[in-house]
Amino acid sequence: MEAEKLRIFDDQMNEIGIAPRSEVHRKGYWHEVFHCWFVSREAGEDYIYLQLRSKSKKDYPDLFDITAAGHLLADETVEDGVREIAEEIGINVPFDELVPLGIFEYIAAKDDFIDKEIANVFLLDFKDGFGEFTLQTEEISGMVKVRFNDFAQLWTGEKDRVEINGFILDENGEKLPVNEQAGREKFVPHQRSFYNQVIREIGKYLND
Repeated sequence: MEAEKLRIFDDQMNEIGIAPRSEVHRKGYWHEVFHCWFVSREAGEDYIYLQLRSKSKKDYPDLFDITAAGHLLADETVEDGVREIAEEIGINVPFDELVPLGIFEYIAAKDDFIDKEIANVFLLDFKDGFGEFTLQTEEISGMVKVRFNDFAQLWTGEKDRVEINGFILDENGEKLPVNEQAGREKFVPHQRSFYNQVIREIGKYLND
């Protein structure tokens, strides 16, 4: 993973070259990523799906995150981002089935890790269920869903905890059901403004 090469950008979003992923995060260069959020409607209720990052991940282990996401490599286009969905969660999706939500810029930093992302954000109206997921276990250790309204209220501060349902993988790769309450500390600490921007755009789609 550290050998990956990414396109880098200055603060005016002008492309300025290519750099290894480790250098990109060490020096805090802007770079492109692909995000896809899965949503579904079940019994009149809207849900959003989240992955549980593996405990072995270097960054933000054992926290809930975007359904599928990853860096766009230097030789990739945004359309190639569907690779991340197939690799991480085993769902093959044609790019034209995705709903574009926009390009969001945000920053996350801790210690010597500076993540300045130009996020190409998409949505998939997911018609299947948990049985369709095949996880890349070195990256992901579970999948859950949350009522969309609860998720939205978590990030506006109206709720402190939300109910999550789904599965986690045990050490043998078996799926174990999970049903628990989770607070904001259980989620990757993207900027709250980023979460709210995503929620606003997903809400527009769900309410159309």
